[in-house]
Amino acid sequence: MARLPSDEFERPVVILTGLGIPTAVSTAMEAYMFLSDWPRSSRDAVHALACKACLAAVRGDIEPETARGLFASWAERNDIMALDAASFAMARRAGPHGTA
Repeated sequence: MARLPSDEFERPVVILTGLGIPTAVSTAMEAYMFLSDWPRSSRDAVHALACKACLAAVRGDIEPETARGLFASWAERNDIMALDAASFAMARRAGPHGTA
């Protein structure tokens, strides 16, 4: 039996859902499902491109990281991208004035 190619991202995209709850999106299918639930009235060309890329990654036609990049760009454009955990940790370590 042929194994489907993995659509898993090397690193999840963390987005803010609901009441600002951080949610990790780890695969192209998860990203596609999230995009599918986005209100039709708020969809644009970037949304359509991200959807197509996620489906292509699920089929194995493109690398999952390509779809990840487009999904992350879309999320950032729509102000739902959560602060990267590593950046958050470094910012906390530096403190509000740049020193710990």
